[in-house]
Amino acid sequence: AGAVPRLRAALAELLGESFELLSQVLPSGEVAVLLLVPAGEGPRIDRLLAETRLQEIPVPRGYGTSLAEAIPRLLARDQELPGLIAAARGERDALRRDALGPLVEGRMAAHDRLARFAALGQSAVTRHAFVIEGWVPAAATPRLRAALEQRFGGEVVLELVSEEHWRAEDAPVVLRNPRLFRPFELLTAMVPLPRYGTMDPTPFVAVFFPMFFGLILGDTGYGAVLAAVAALLHWRSRAGTTLRAVAEVGGACALFAILFGLAFGEFFGDLGHRWFGLHPLLFDREKEVVGFLGLALALGAVHIVLGLVLGAIAARKAHPRTAIGRGLSALIIVLLVAALLAAAGQLPRPLLAPTVSIACIAFPVVVVLEGIVAPIELFTTVGHILSYARIMALGTASVMLAVVANQMVGAMGSVLVGVLFALAFHVVNFALGLFSPTIHALRLHYVEFFGTFYSPGGTQYRPLAHWTTGGTPPAQEAVWPSSGSR
Repeated sequence: AGAVPRLRAALAELLGESFELLSQVLPSGEVAVLLLVPAGEGPRIDRLLAETRLQEIPVPRGYGTSLAEAIPRLLARDQELPGLIAAARGERDALRRDALGPLVEGRMAAHDRLARFAALGQSAVTRHAFVIEGWVPAAATPRLRAALEQRFGGEVVLELVSEEHWRAEDAPVVLRNPRLFRPFELLTAMVPLPRYGTMDPTPFVAVFFPMFFGLILGDTGYGAVLAAVAALLHWRSRAGTTLRAVAEVGGACALFAILFGLAFGEFFGDLGHRWFGLHPLLFDREKEVVGFLGLALALGAVHIVLGLVLGAIAARKAHPRTAIGRGLSALIIVLLVAALLAAAGQLPRPLLAPTVSIACIAFPVVVVLEGIVAPIELFTTVGHILSYARIMALGTASVMLAVVANQMVGAMGSVLVGVLFALAFHVVNFALGLFSPTIHALRLHYVEFFGTFYSPGGTQYRPLAHWTTGGTPPAQEAVWPSSGSR
Protein backbone atom coordinates (compact mmCIF):
# COMPACT_ATOMS: atom_id res chain seq x y z
CA ALA A 1 0.00 0.00 0.00
CA GLY A 2 2.87 2.38 0.68
CA ALA A 3 4.12 1.92 -2.91
CA VAL A 4 0.96 3.36 -4.49
CA PRO A 5 1.85 7.06 -3.87
CA ARG A 6 5.36 6.49 -5.22
CA LEU A 7 3.93 4.76 -8.29
CA ARG A 8 1.57 7.66 -8.84
CA ALA A 9 4.41 10.18 -8.56
CA ALA A 10 6.60 8.23 -11.00
CA LEU A 11 3.78 7.99 -13.56
CA ALA A 12 3.09 11.71 -13.22
CA GLU A 13 6.75 12.40 -13.97
CA LEU A 14 6.59 10.22 -17.11
CA LEU A 15 3.10 10.98 -18.42
CA GLY A 16 2.02 14.21 -16.75
CA GLU A 17 -1.76 14.12 -16.43
CA SER A 18 -2.28 11.52 -19.16
CA PHE A 19 -3.09 8.54 -16.88
CA GLU A 20 -5.61 7.32 -14.32
CA LEU A 21 -4.61 5.20 -11.31
CA LEU A 22 -7.16 3.48 -9.05
CA SER A 23 -6.22 1.18 -6.14
CA GLN A 24 -8.13 -1.18 -3.86
CA VAL A 25 -6.99 -3.28 -0.87
CA LEU A 26 -8.12 -6.90 -1.32
CA PRO A 27 -9.33 -9.15 1.55
CA SER A 28 -6.01 -10.99 1.32
CA GLY A 29 -4.13 -7.76 2.19
CA GLU A 30 -2.69 -7.29 -1.30
CA VAL A 31 -3.30 -4.07 -3.22
CA ALA A 32 -4.90 -4.26 -6.67
CA VAL A 33 -4.20 -1.34 -9.03
CA LEU A 34 -6.09 -0.35 -12.19
CA LEU A 35 -3.89 1.76 -14.49
CA LEU A 36 -5.23 3.54 -17.60
CA VAL A 37 -2.69 5.13 -19.99
CA PRO A 38 -2.78 6.36 -23.63
CA ALA A 39 -2.51 3.55 -26.17
CA GLY A 40 0.78 4.87 -27.53
CA GLU A 41 2.38 4.75 -24.06
CA GLY A 42 1.18 1.23 -23.33
CA PRO A 43 4.28 -0.75 -24.42
CA ARG A 44 6.70 1.56 -22.59
CA ILE A 45 4.64 1.48 -19.36
CA ASP A 46 4.30 -2.34 -19.63
CA ARG A 47 8.09 -2.66 -19.89
CA LEU A 48 8.74 -0.36 -16.94
CA LEU A 49 6.17 -2.15 -14.75
CA ALA A 50 7.68 -5.52 -15.68
CA GLU A 51 11.13 -4.28 -14.66
CA THR A 52 9.74 -3.26 -11.25
CA ARG A 53 8.19 -6.75 -10.83
CA LEU A 54 4.57 -5.68 -10.61
CA GLN A 55 2.33 -8.66 -11.34
CA GLU A 56 -0.10 -8.11 -14.22
CA ILE A 57 -3.50 -9.78 -14.09
CA PRO A 58 -4.62 -10.45 -17.69
CA VAL A 59 -8.25 -10.48 -18.80
CA PRO A 60 -9.53 -14.08 -18.40
CA ARG A 61 -10.11 -16.04 -21.56
CA GLY A 62 -13.63 -15.94 -22.91
CA TYR A 63 -14.45 -12.56 -21.38
CA GLY A 64 -13.36 -10.41 -24.35
CA THR A 65 -10.16 -8.74 -25.39
CA SER A 66 -10.59 -5.46 -23.56
CA LEU A 67 -11.37 -4.43 -20.04
CA ALA A 68 -14.53 -2.67 -21.15
CA GLU A 69 -15.89 -5.97 -22.47
CA ALA A 70 -14.61 -8.09 -19.57
CA ILE A 71 -15.95 -6.11 -16.59
CA PRO A 72 -19.70 -6.56 -17.29
CA ARG A 73 -19.20 -10.25 -17.99
CA LEU A 74 -17.12 -10.68 -14.83
CA LEU A 75 -19.80 -8.97 -12.74
CA ALA A 76 -22.49 -11.20 -14.23
CA ARG A 77 -20.37 -14.26 -13.56
CA ASP A 78 -19.81 -13.13 -9.98
CA GLN A 79 -23.57 -13.10 -9.42
CA GLU A 80 -23.94 -16.60 -10.87
CA LEU A 81 -21.22 -18.20 -8.77
CA PRO A 82 -23.10 -18.51 -5.40
CA GLY A 83 -25.87 -20.53 -7.06
CA LEU A 84 -23.38 -22.73 -8.89
CA ILE A 85 -21.42 -23.35 -5.69
CA ALA A 86 -24.61 -24.29 -3.82
CA ALA A 87 -25.58 -26.69 -6.61
CA ALA A 88 -22.11 -28.28 -6.60
CA ARG A 89 -22.28 -28.74 -2.83
CA GLY A 90 -25.68 -30.40 -3.17
CA GLU A 91 -24.31 -32.79 -5.79
CA ARG A 92 -21.32 -33.54 -3.58
CA ASP A 93 -23.55 -34.30 -0.58
CA ALA A 94 -25.78 -36.55 -2.69
CA LEU A 95 -22.74 -38.38 -4.05
CA ARG A 96 -21.38 -38.81 -0.55
CA ARG A 97 -24.69 -40.22 0.69
CA ASP A 98 -24.85 -42.70 -2.18
CA ALA A 99 -21.18 -43.73 -2.26
CA LEU A 100 -20.06 -43.51 1.36
CA GLY A 101 -21.41 -46.90 2.40
CA PRO A 102 -19.86 -48.89 -0.47
CA LEU A 103 -16.57 -47.01 -0.13
CA VAL A 104 -16.32 -47.75 3.60
CA GLU A 105 -17.20 -51.40 3.01
CA GLY A 106 -14.60 -51.60 0.24
CA ARG A 107 -11.98 -50.05 2.50
CA MET A 108 -12.83 -52.52 5.26
CA ALA A 109 -12.56 -55.44 2.84
CA ALA A 110 -9.23 -54.20 1.46
CA HIS A 111 -7.79 -53.74 4.96
CA ASP A 112 -8.95 -57.15 6.07
CA ARG A 113 -7.48 -58.76 2.95
CA LEU A 114 -4.12 -57.03 3.50
CA ALA A 115 -4.10 -58.13 7.15
CA ARG A 116 -4.70 -61.72 6.08
CA PHE A 117 -1.91 -61.54 3.54
CA ALA A 118 0.42 -60.18 6.24
CA ALA A 119 -0.53 -63.10 8.49
CA LEU A 120 0.45 -65.64 5.83
CA GLY A 121 4.08 -65.12 6.83
CA GLN A 122 3.24 -66.68 10.22
CA SER A 123 1.46 -69.72 8.79
CA ALA A 124 2.37 -72.93 6.97
CA VAL A 125 -0.04 -75.14 5.00
CA THR A 126 0.21 -78.69 3.64
CA ARG A 127 -2.42 -80.88 1.97
CA HIS A 128 -3.51 -82.31 5.32
CA ALA A 129 -2.63 -79.75 8.02
CA PHE A 130 -1.82 -76.15 8.75
CA VAL A 131 0.03 -74.24 11.46
CA ILE A 132 -0.58 -70.62 12.46
CA GLU A 133 1.76 -68.92 14.92
CA GLY A 134 1.15 -65.60 16.62
CA TRP A 135 0.95 -63.67 19.86
CA VAL A 136 -1.99 -63.37 22.22
CA PRO A 137 -2.21 -61.77 25.70
CA ALA A 138 -2.10 -64.48 28.36
CA ALA A 139 -5.41 -63.29 29.81
CA ALA A 140 -7.10 -63.87 26.43
CA THR A 141 -5.78 -67.43 26.01
CA PRO A 142 -8.76 -69.18 27.69
CA ARG A 143 -11.23 -67.24 25.52
CA LEU A 144 -9.29 -68.14 22.38
CA ARG A 145 -9.18 -71.83 23.37
CA ALA A 146 -12.92 -71.87 24.09
CA ALA A 147 -13.73 -70.14 20.79
CA LEU A 148 -11.64 -72.63 18.79
CA GLU A 149 -13.26 -75.55 20.57
CA GLN A 150 -16.76 -74.20 19.98
CA ARG A 151 -16.14 -73.40 16.33
CA PHE A 152 -14.08 -76.43 15.24
CA GLY A 153 -14.91 -79.10 17.80
CA GLY A 154 -11.36 -80.23 18.55
CA GLU A 155 -10.10 -80.24 14.95
CA VAL A 156 -7.90 -77.20 15.68
CA VAL A 157 -5.39 -77.58 18.52
CA LEU A 158 -4.02 -74.64 20.47
CA GLU A 159 -0.52 -75.06 21.91
CA LEU A 160 1.32 -72.48 23.98
CA VAL A 161 5.01 -72.24 23.10
CA SER A 162 7.08 -72.03 26.28
CA GLU A 163 9.23 -68.97 26.92
CA GLU A 164 12.43 -70.92 26.21
CA HIS A 165 11.53 -71.04 22.51
CA TRP A 166 11.42 -67.29 21.97
CA ARG A 167 13.22 -64.18 23.11
CA ALA A 168 11.47 -61.59 25.24
CA GLU A 169 12.63 -58.87 22.82
CA ASP A 170 10.43 -60.41 20.12
CA ALA A 171 7.21 -60.26 22.11
CA PRO A 172 4.82 -57.38 21.41
CA VAL A 173 3.76 -55.19 24.31
CA VAL A 174 0.25 -54.87 25.71
CA LEU A 175 -0.17 -52.24 28.43
CA ARG A 176 -2.51 -53.39 31.18
CA ASN A 177 -3.39 -50.91 33.92
CA PRO A 178 -6.26 -50.42 36.36
CA ARG A 179 -9.05 -48.14 35.18
CA LEU A 180 -7.80 -45.34 37.45
CA PHE A 181 -4.37 -45.30 35.78
CA ARG A 182 -5.42 -46.05 32.20
CA PRO A 183 -5.86 -42.40 31.03
CA PHE A 184 -2.20 -41.75 31.85
CA GLU A 185 -1.14 -44.22 29.17
CA LEU A 186 -1.60 -41.16 26.94
CA LEU A 187 1.53 -39.67 28.55
CA THR A 188 3.47 -42.93 28.45
CA ALA A 189 2.67 -43.32 24.76
CA MET A 190 4.57 -40.10 23.97
CA VAL A 191 7.82 -42.06 24.35
CA PRO A 192 8.66 -45.48 22.85
CA LEU A 193 6.89 -48.39 24.50
CA PRO A 194 8.75 -50.38 27.17
CA ARG A 195 10.33 -53.62 26.06
CA TYR A 196 8.48 -56.80 26.89
CA GLY A 197 9.33 -58.07 30.35
CA THR A 198 10.28 -54.61 31.70
CA MET A 199 8.23 -52.25 33.81
CA ASP A 200 5.35 -50.11 32.61
CA PRO A 201 5.85 -46.63 34.11
CA THR A 202 2.18 -45.64 33.75
CA PRO A 203 1.16 -46.22 37.41
CA PHE A 204 4.03 -44.06 38.64
CA VAL A 205 3.24 -41.34 36.08
CA ALA A 206 -0.38 -41.44 37.25
CA VAL A 207 0.72 -40.69 40.81
CA PHE A 208 3.56 -38.20 40.36
CA PHE A 209 2.55 -36.24 37.24
CA PRO A 210 -0.66 -34.71 38.68
CA MET A 211 1.17 -34.21 42.00
CA PHE A 212 3.94 -32.17 40.34
CA PHE A 213 1.37 -30.31 38.24
CA GLY A 214 -0.72 -29.44 41.29
CA LEU A 215 2.34 -28.42 43.27
CA ILE A 216 3.33 -25.93 40.56
CA LEU A 217 -0.17 -24.54 39.93
CA GLY A 218 -1.09 -24.81 43.63
CA ASP A 219 -4.11 -22.50 43.58
CA THR A 220 -7.68 -23.37 44.58
CA GLY A 221 -9.21 -20.89 42.13
CA TYR A 222 -7.14 -21.97 39.16
CA GLY A 223 -7.71 -25.60 40.12
CA ALA A 224 -11.49 -25.06 40.13
CA VAL A 225 -11.32 -23.49 36.66
CA LEU A 226 -9.24 -26.42 35.41
CA ALA A 227 -11.74 -28.85 36.95
CA ALA A 228 -14.57 -27.08 35.09
CA VAL A 229 -12.64 -27.31 31.80
CA ALA A 230 -11.91 -31.00 32.41
CA ALA A 231 -15.59 -31.67 33.21
CA LEU A 232 -16.64 -29.95 29.98
CA LEU A 233 -14.15 -32.01 27.93
CA HIS A 234 -15.34 -35.17 29.67
CA TRP A 235 -18.95 -34.34 28.79
CA ARG A 236 -18.09 -33.60 25.15
CA SER A 237 -15.96 -36.72 24.61
CA ARG A 238 -16.62 -40.41 24.14
CA ALA A 239 -15.20 -43.23 26.24
CA GLY A 240 -11.91 -44.57 24.95
CA THR A 241 -10.99 -41.45 22.97
CA THR A 242 -7.92 -39.29 23.41
CA LEU A 243 -10.08 -36.33 24.42
CA ARG A 244 -11.63 -38.38 27.23
CA ALA A 245 -8.14 -39.35 28.46
CA VAL A 246 -7.08 -35.67 28.39
CA ALA A 247 -10.18 -34.76 30.39
CA GLU A 248 -9.48 -37.40 33.04
CA VAL A 249 -5.80 -36.46 33.34
CA GLY A 250 -6.86 -32.81 33.63
CA GLY A 251 -9.33 -33.73 36.36
CA ALA A 252 -6.59 -35.44 38.40
CA CYS A 253 -4.31 -32.41 37.95
CA ALA A 254 -7.15 -30.09 39.01
CA LEU A 255 -7.72 -32.14 42.17
CA PHE A 256 -4.06 -31.85 43.20
CA ALA A 257 -4.03 -28.13 42.33
CA ILE A 258 -7.03 -27.57 44.64
CA LEU A 259 -5.50 -29.63 47.46
CA PHE A 260 -2.16 -27.82 47.27
CA GLY A 261 -4.05 -24.52 46.94
CA LEU A 262 -5.66 -25.24 50.31
CA ALA A 263 -2.25 -26.23 51.72
CA PHE A 264 -0.74 -22.93 50.50
CA GLY A 265 -3.81 -20.81 51.29
CA GLU A 266 -4.17 -19.55 47.71
CA PHE A 267 -7.31 -18.61 45.80
CA PHE A 268 -6.38 -16.67 42.68
CA GLY A 269 -3.25 -15.57 44.48
CA ASP A 270 -3.90 -13.68 47.70
CA LEU A 271 -7.62 -13.10 47.07
CA GLY A 272 -8.47 -16.02 49.34
CA HIS A 273 -6.69 -14.35 52.25
CA ARG A 274 -8.07 -10.88 51.49
CA TRP A 275 -11.69 -11.89 50.83
CA PHE A 276 -12.30 -15.09 52.80
CA GLY A 277 -9.56 -15.06 55.44
CA LEU A 278 -7.97 -18.16 53.91
CA HIS A 279 -4.73 -19.15 55.69
CA PRO A 280 -2.08 -21.64 54.53
CA LEU A 281 -2.22 -25.06 56.12
CA LEU A 282 1.36 -25.92 55.11
CA PHE A 283 3.22 -22.70 54.30
CA ASP A 284 2.87 -19.52 52.25
CA ARG A 285 4.61 -19.98 48.88
CA GLU A 286 4.88 -16.22 48.45
CA LYS A 287 7.13 -15.92 51.50
CA GLU A 288 8.52 -19.38 52.32
CA VAL A 289 10.71 -19.82 49.24
CA VAL A 290 13.31 -21.90 51.08
CA GLY A 291 10.67 -24.20 52.53
CA PHE A 292 9.11 -24.62 49.09
CA LEU A 293 12.54 -25.44 47.65
CA GLY A 294 13.08 -28.06 50.34
CA LEU A 295 9.72 -29.67 49.56
CA ALA A 296 10.52 -29.77 45.83
CA LEU A 297 13.94 -31.32 46.38
CA ALA A 298 12.51 -33.84 48.86
CA LEU A 299 9.97 -34.98 46.28
CA GLY A 300 12.77 -35.13 43.72
CA ALA A 301 14.83 -37.35 46.01
CA VAL A 302 11.85 -39.68 46.58
CA HIS A 303 11.16 -39.80 42.84
CA ILE A 304 14.74 -40.58 41.87
CA VAL A 305 15.27 -43.13 44.65
CA LEU A 306 12.07 -44.87 43.58
CA GLY A 307 13.40 -44.97 40.01
CA LEU A 308 16.69 -46.48 41.17
CA VAL A 309 14.86 -49.13 43.17
CA LEU A 310 12.69 -49.96 40.15
CA GLY A 311 15.83 -50.15 38.03
CA ALA A 312 17.37 -52.58 40.49
CA ILE A 313 14.24 -54.74 40.44
CA ALA A 314 14.11 -54.69 36.63
CA ALA A 315 17.76 -55.72 36.28
CA ARG A 316 17.89 -58.33 39.03
CA LYS A 317 17.62 -61.33 36.68
CA ALA A 318 19.49 -60.30 33.55
CA HIS A 319 22.12 -58.01 35.14
CA PRO A 320 22.50 -58.79 38.87
CA ARG A 321 25.64 -56.66 39.29
CA THR A 322 23.84 -53.63 37.83
CA ALA A 323 20.85 -54.34 40.06
CA ILE A 324 23.03 -54.35 43.19
CA GLY A 325 24.80 -51.20 42.03
CA ARG A 326 21.55 -49.31 41.50
CA GLY A 327 20.24 -50.48 44.83
CA LEU A 328 23.38 -49.22 46.56
CA SER A 329 23.12 -45.92 44.63
CA ALA A 330 19.59 -45.51 45.99
CA LEU A 331 20.93 -46.26 49.50
CA ILE A 332 23.71 -43.67 49.10
CA ILE A 333 21.20 -41.02 48.03
CA VAL A 334 19.01 -41.78 51.05
CA LEU A 335 22.04 -41.64 53.38
CA LEU A 336 23.21 -38.32 51.91
CA VAL A 337 19.74 -36.81 52.38
CA ALA A 338 19.65 -38.10 55.97
CA ALA A 339 23.11 -36.65 56.62
CA LEU A 340 22.06 -33.24 55.28
CA LEU A 341 18.93 -33.27 57.42
CA ALA A 342 20.97 -34.24 60.49
CA ALA A 343 23.47 -31.46 59.78
CA ALA A 344 20.58 -28.99 59.45
CA GLY A 345 19.08 -30.11 62.75
CA GLN A 346 15.99 -31.70 61.19
CA LEU A 347 17.11 -35.17 62.33
CA PRO A 348 18.99 -36.15 65.50
CA ARG A 349 22.58 -34.94 65.27
CA PRO A 350 24.11 -38.35 66.21
CA LEU A 351 22.82 -39.76 62.89
CA LEU A 352 25.28 -37.62 60.93
CA ALA A 353 28.41 -39.72 61.48
CA PRO A 354 26.88 -43.18 60.86
CA THR A 355 25.08 -42.11 57.67
CA VAL A 356 28.22 -40.55 56.21
CA SER A 357 30.29 -43.59 57.17
CA ILE A 358 27.90 -46.07 55.56
CA ALA A 359 27.74 -43.94 52.41
CA CYS A 360 31.53 -43.87 52.21
CA ILE A 361 31.62 -47.67 52.53
CA ALA A 362 28.92 -48.22 49.91
CA PHE A 363 30.50 -45.90 47.32
CA PRO A 364 33.58 -48.08 46.56
CA VAL A 365 31.33 -51.13 46.30
CA VAL A 366 29.26 -49.34 43.62
CA VAL A 367 32.48 -48.50 41.75
CA VAL A 368 33.57 -52.15 41.85
CA LEU A 369 30.18 -53.36 40.60
CA GLU A 370 29.52 -50.78 37.86
CA GLY A 371 33.02 -49.59 37.00
CA ILE A 372 34.55 -46.13 36.79
CA VAL A 373 31.32 -44.76 35.28
CA ALA A 374 29.58 -45.22 38.65
CA PRO A 375 30.83 -41.93 40.20
CA ILE A 376 29.70 -40.02 37.10
CA GLU A 377 26.26 -41.62 37.24
CA LEU A 378 26.00 -40.88 40.97
CA PHE A 379 26.85 -37.20 40.49
CA THR A 380 24.42 -37.10 37.56
CA THR A 381 21.73 -38.53 39.81
CA VAL A 382 22.37 -35.80 42.38
CA GLY A 383 22.10 -33.25 39.58
CA HIS A 384 18.78 -34.77 38.55
CA ILE A 385 17.48 -34.30 42.09
CA LEU A 386 18.52 -30.65 42.01
CA SER A 387 16.62 -30.31 38.74
CA TYR A 388 13.40 -30.66 40.72
CA ALA A 389 14.01 -27.13 41.99
CA ARG A 390 12.14 -26.03 38.84
CA ILE A 391 8.94 -26.98 40.72
CA MET A 392 9.69 -24.27 43.28
CA ALA A 393 10.70 -21.73 40.64
CA LEU A 394 7.61 -22.19 38.50
CA GLY A 395 5.26 -22.36 41.48
CA THR A 396 6.67 -19.17 42.99
CA ALA A 397 6.42 -17.39 39.64
CA SER A 398 2.78 -18.47 39.32
CA VAL A 399 1.74 -17.14 42.73
CA MET A 400 3.66 -13.88 42.24
CA LEU A 401 1.95 -13.26 38.89
CA ALA A 402 -1.43 -13.86 40.55
CA VAL A 403 -0.58 -11.39 43.34
CA VAL A 404 0.55 -8.77 40.79
CA ALA A 405 -2.71 -9.25 38.88
CA ASN A 406 -4.70 -8.57 42.06
CA GLN A 407 -2.69 -5.45 42.81
CA MET A 408 -3.58 -3.97 39.41
CA VAL A 409 -7.15 -3.32 40.57
CA GLY A 410 -6.05 -0.45 42.79
CA ALA A 411 -3.08 0.69 40.72
CA MET A 412 -4.76 1.72 37.47
CA GLY A 413 -6.70 4.77 38.69
CA SER A 414 -10.03 3.45 37.39
CA VAL A 415 -11.49 0.43 39.18
CA LEU A 416 -13.07 -0.87 35.97
CA VAL A 417 -9.81 -0.63 34.03
CA GLY A 418 -7.96 -2.26 36.93
CA VAL A 419 -10.43 -5.15 37.07
CA LEU A 420 -10.13 -5.70 33.31
CA PHE A 421 -6.33 -5.68 33.51
CA ALA A 422 -6.44 -8.06 36.50
CA LEU A 423 -8.75 -10.47 34.66
CA ALA A 424 -6.51 -10.40 31.59
CA PHE A 425 -3.46 -11.06 33.77
CA HIS A 426 -5.20 -13.97 35.50
CA VAL A 427 -6.16 -15.46 32.12
CA VAL A 428 -2.54 -15.25 30.96
CA ASN A 429 -1.31 -16.71 34.25
CA PHE A 430 -3.84 -19.55 34.01
CA ALA A 431 -2.70 -20.32 30.46
CA LEU A 432 0.91 -20.40 31.66
CA GLY A 433 -0.26 -22.50 34.61
CA LEU A 434 -1.51 -25.13 32.17
CA PHE A 435 1.45 -25.08 29.79
CA SER A 436 4.49 -24.78 32.07
CA PRO A 437 3.57 -27.45 34.66
CA THR A 438 2.71 -29.90 31.88
CA ILE A 439 5.99 -29.43 30.04
CA HIS A 440 8.22 -29.48 33.10
CA ALA A 441 6.40 -32.30 34.90
CA LEU A 442 6.75 -34.42 31.75
CA ARG A 443 10.43 -33.50 31.51
CA LEU A 444 11.04 -34.58 35.10
CA HIS A 445 9.51 -37.94 34.22
CA TYR A 446 11.00 -38.53 30.77
CA VAL A 447 14.55 -37.36 31.56
CA GLU A 448 15.18 -37.69 35.29
CA PHE A 449 12.81 -40.49 36.36
CA PHE A 450 12.70 -42.74 33.29
CA GLY A 451 16.48 -42.58 32.97
CA THR A 452 16.86 -44.65 36.13
CA PHE A 453 14.88 -47.74 35.10
CA TYR A 454 12.98 -47.37 31.81
CA SER A 455 13.87 -49.71 28.92
CA PRO A 456 12.28 -48.50 25.66
CA GLY A 457 12.06 -50.43 22.43
CA GLY A 458 8.83 -52.42 22.73
CA THR A 459 6.66 -53.30 19.74
CA GLN A 460 3.00 -52.43 20.01
CA TYR A 461 0.61 -55.38 20.01
CA ARG A 462 -1.81 -55.18 17.08
CA PRO A 463 -4.04 -58.22 16.85
CA LEU A 464 -5.39 -59.61 13.59
CA ALA A 465 -8.83 -58.01 13.73
CA HIS A 466 -11.60 -56.69 11.51
CA TRP A 467 -11.03 -53.04 10.54
CA THR A 468 -13.70 -50.51 11.54
CA THR A 469 -14.23 -46.85 10.69
CA GLY A 470 -12.51 -45.94 13.94
CA GLY A 471 -9.10 -46.72 12.42
CA THR A 472 -6.59 -49.48 12.76
CA PRO A 473 -7.20 -52.04 15.49
CA PRO A 474 -6.21 -50.61 18.89
CA ALA A 475 -3.37 -52.00 20.92
CA GLN A 476 -5.72 -53.90 23.27
CA GLU A 477 -5.63 -53.58 27.00
CA ALA A 478 -2.29 -52.31 27.89
CA VAL A 479 1.36 -53.91 29.94
CA TRP A 480 2.46 -55.27 33.06
CA PRO A 481 4.30 -56.90 30.19
CA SER A 482 4.88 -60.15 31.99
CA SER A 483 2.02 -62.21 30.63
CA GLY A 484 2.34 -62.68 26.87
CA SER A 485 1.89 -66.04 25.20
CA ARG A 486 2.88 -67.28 21.80
